Amino acid sequence: MPDFIYLASQSPRRSQLLQQLGVRHELLLPNAPGDVPEDAEAIEAVLPGETPRDYVQRVTALKLDAAVARWARRGLLPAPVLTSDTTVALGAEILGKPEDAAQAQTMLRKLSGQTHEVLTAVALQHGAQRLQALSVSKVRFMAMSDAQIAAYVASGEPFGKAGAYGVQGLAAAMIEHIEGSYSGIMGLPVFETAQLLRQIGWKL
Repeated sequence: MPDFIYLASQSPRRSQLLQQLGVRHELLLPNAPGDVPEDAEAIEAVLPGETPRDYVQRVTALKLDAAVARWARRGLLPAPVLTSDTTVALGAEILGKPEDAAQAQTMLRKLSGQTHEVLTAVALQHGAQRLQALSVSKVRFMAMSDAQIAAYVASGEPFGKAGAYGVQGLAAAMIEHIEGSYSGIMGLPVFETAQLLRQIGWKL
């Protein structure tokens, strides 16, 4: 067993959570200089009628496929490959990453005073062995005024985050209740990730 894994994610929070577990890792990111271009947005497109649970697990599996192909193409040393995807769902509606301030404000107005789900899927490949887990948590926002939403969006924090917020940042002051995995809401459920690593023989 190698003493490190590949993390196929650009999220600094996922890297931080792996460090918390004491798992040494190297980033395996797309679109390196001279590499074959990859279209991440195409992977994240929602299919018609797709449920949030089906969506997040399908996207995570596709991300792992792309990462394993990237690993093989680059001729890298053998090691487990880990990837993850987080989706925010209000009922059956999937709230992705906002494209601009107006879209971020629209998403946050929908979440205001409501309870929504945060679904994070994790996928791990080690040789021919592939494992996947799903973490589902519930988050309730307080009722937020337009001024509060505008101020939060102006901070820049909503961008690049599913549902237009980050639980570990300024949004924490607006969250009334969490049920589930805090690390899963951040983007990498530590318990489920540890379980997958143990299944491939990783010593934590």
